[in-house]
Amino acid sequence: MSDSLATRYADWIVSHSRLVIVLVLLLTAVVAAGVAIGENEEGEIGQFDVDSEETEALEAIEGTYDTDDTIVAQLVVREEDGDVLTRDSLLEGLELQQEIRDDPDLNGTLEDPGVVGLENVVATTAVFEDRAMEANGAPDTSQPTLEEQIEALEERSDDEVDELLADVLDPDDVENGDGAGAGTQQDLSGPDADPYEFLPADYEPGETDAESRLSLVFQVDDSGDDDDPEAAYAAQVEIADRVDERFADAFVFGQGISDEASSNAVGDSFAIITPVALVFVLGVLAVTYRDVVDVLIGLFGIGVVMAWLAGLLGWLEIPTSQLLIAVPFLLIGLSIDYALHVVMRYREARQGELESSPAGDVSGGGGEEATAVQAANGGAVDSKAGMRLGLAGVVLALGAATVSTSVGFLSNVVSPLPAIQDFALLSAGGILATFVAFAVLVPALKVEVDDVLENRFGRNRAKRAFGSGTGIGNRVLAGVAAIPQRAPLGVVIVAFLLATGGAYGATTIDTEFNQADFLPEDAPEWAKSLPGPFAPDTYTISDDAAYLGENFGGQGEDGQTQILIRGDVTDPDALVAMDDAGDSVGENSTIALRPGGDPAIEGPPSVIRDVASENETVAAALAERDTTDDGLPDEDVAGFYDVLFEVDSDRASEVVYRGDGGEYESARLIVDVQSDESAQAIADDTRDVASAIEDDTDAVTAVAAGGPVTTAVVQDALLETLVQAFAVTLVVILVFLTILYWVRHRAPSLGAITLAPVVAALAWLLGTMAVLDIPFNSETAVITSLAIGLGVDYSIHVGERFVAERAERESLPETLAATITGTGGALLGSAATTAAGFGVLALALAPPLQRFGLVTGLSIVFAFIACLTVLPCLLVLRERVLEWRS
Repeated sequence: MSDSLATRYADWIVSHSRLVIVLVLLLTAVVAAGVAIGENEEGEIGQFDVDSEETEALEAIEGTYDTDDTIVAQLVVREEDGDVLTRDSLLEGLELQQEIRDDPDLNGTLEDPGVVGLENVVATTAVFEDRAMEANGAPDTSQPTLEEQIEALEERSDDEVDELLADVLDPDDVENGDGAGAGTQQDLSGPDADPYEFLPADYEPGETDAESRLSLVFQVDDSGDDDDPEAAYAAQVEIADRVDERFADAFVFGQGISDEASSNAVGDSFAIITPVALVFVLGVLAVTYRDVVDVLIGLFGIGVVMAWLAGLLGWLEIPTSQLLIAVPFLLIGLSIDYALHVVMRYREARQGELESSPAGDVSGGGGEEATAVQAANGGAVDSKAGMRLGLAGVVLALGAATVSTSVGFLSNVVSPLPAIQDFALLSAGGILATFVAFAVLVPALKVEVDDVLENRFGRNRAKRAFGSGTGIGNRVLAGVAAIPQRAPLGVVIVAFLLATGGAYGATTIDTEFNQADFLPEDAPEWAKSLPGPFAPDTYTISDDAAYLGENFGGQGEDGQTQILIRGDVTDPDALVAMDDAGDSVGENSTIALRPGGDPAIEGPPSVIRDVASENETVAAALAERDTTDDGLPDEDVAGFYDVLFEVDSDRASEVVYRGDGGEYESARLIVDVQSDESAQAIADDTRDVASAIEDDTDAVTAVAAGGPVTTAVVQDALLETLVQAFAVTLVVILVFLTILYWVRHRAPSLGAITLAPVVAALAWLLGTMAVLDIPFNSETAVITSLAIGLGVDYSIHVGERFVAERAERESLPETLAATITGTGGALLGSAATTAAGFGVLALALAPPLQRFGLVTGLSIVFAFIACLTVLPCLLVLRERVLEWRS
């Protein structure tokens, strides 16, 4: 767009302001209709499809093994420095189960075996003892009801229950294979169940007291492929309430509990921070604009942008996800910035501060027309002439910022990940909407509003631009303008050193993704002291997750990984390798440990020993084939598997897959992990176990799989894609700016100079994240895109204003002063508003909101500092180089 075209554009907008308003509002209505037409679905980061051996292994497991969709919640009863294995505590647990069973709604969500804990193992053993004493012949071995279990314990004294516990928890019986083993659901409450499954890792085998115990709640997943099991999740919340009523210190942990806590924490967070953010934002806008009407017009423009954003989500059928969290905030930041530039340049024009510029110049000069109008109005330009001058001067910068940022984000459509493509499309569409709102609608609307206020109500609308008067803002900006004149090279060197340090810090930054980092944290004391509706609830779920991960083996998708073993799984060496795989588990491993210190790994070796201890036929078959007395067959493994499947096909088929032809094609290990650890750490430890198997034998291959492993693979692929997108975005923007400045000013070097502060700000941001121990993962990588989007916008405005002022001013100091006090004033108001508004999110209870607020605030501050210090210094050095060459 040439200068004359900018002038004609501004003239057309002003001359047809009412038509422009009507057309833009109609277009907005059409776009916003997408909210009603489109059907938005919720998406998650982990729903991407990534080709890898881990995901392929998981698909193979799901296609060959009986992996049900049972939901598992965990109920922990604890008493610090106390005992939860008393008669009364165990009875309380059984009565809680009975209460749940008696509630039709809660009972309807349970899957067999329902709620299971150590109390069931103890009570069932008591029932079997009673049956054995009463039976004339063979005793009844059917699973007793809850009523029978409760009655059996009620009839026993505390000492008798303690003796019963001693028998159940006898380490010799458990170690000899009387337990069912990890990862299984069969007979968890029976006398042959593994009681250590329900005790913490620090429990001393043989003791009859413990500070905590675990119960498992098995629920039906009756949801569709893309839906959440709402009934089961709601039941978890209800069960948690009943647990709180019965126990002084107990908690339930599950996805329903997590979702409920996260949702409430977000609500409590916004109840706290919304008033603070509104006060900050409106306060800064009031100081910057010093006019209520202009503030309302700016907010109306933001509303239009948000309407476009919601409509685009519907029209494009983009599923909402965490990746899109940065888009509305990016658009709000750009909206405030665009509005301030339009309004402040308009004010400069109305005050006659641009009268020396030739008509149509990018600086917004008024030429003869402006001078004549100004003289006729007592030194002030009227609203229409002022908007012509102001809009003509700023629309080129707005257009360049819009194209560069939207094209930069749009370059992400080449990503193989659908959510990244959606993020690119929505960002680009939203940036275009920002230009429409503030370079088309707002100028026309402001002309009409100011005209009505001046002509009908006699209100003077010729306000002074922020930073151009004699106030504190002007003095601060004037001081900043002096820096490039005095030590431009020093500023550039310091900025370069800081950027280098930031780049080094980025190499040490944590890139792991931990689902536990998304759990809400408890509010500080000052927040709890707030009055009524502002006081947040108490949130212990983050501590509960940490306690659960440290003390108990995992259950469910996030608490277990798997290892798929393919090849000659009937080779005796393969069985030995699987049995020895746990030896590779170190002290600091994320793999859970059983009481006694053994890794919680379920596989063919553990199932063979368990079933052999329970069944004479399997024991005899094992004795015939075990020549080394290690409890595993050393000969004719395939024949032994035949016996195992004939006796207990359910247990055998969990860890060994037999094809239709009877051949044994694969095996798997089920590994309990600490679900509060990062997905990458869990994946690495699981891969170490798989590697140990392959190192011990050439007969099989072993591949890690499972929920946390897949999450790690997806997150790593996503982060790699985002980093590549950053690089592509910067290159695309650099090419665009280089072409733009070559066409407009025959100065292609200005493209690299304009982009340099953006890169510096990004490096500073990454370095600060490393210092503050903020991870750079798929969540924060998207947020840091704000540093690019706002940084390019700020930088273009400063660069364009400098070039325009340099063509008109006689000296470099005058050029710097006009640039920084003019455009810098708008940037200061924009940066202060957006940084304050988003920075208060650091007060939120939800960690994602905290990180978002902190990283967003830092990105805005760094972009502002870089564009108002580093960029002017680079421009001054360029001027000196040009003078030296000439």
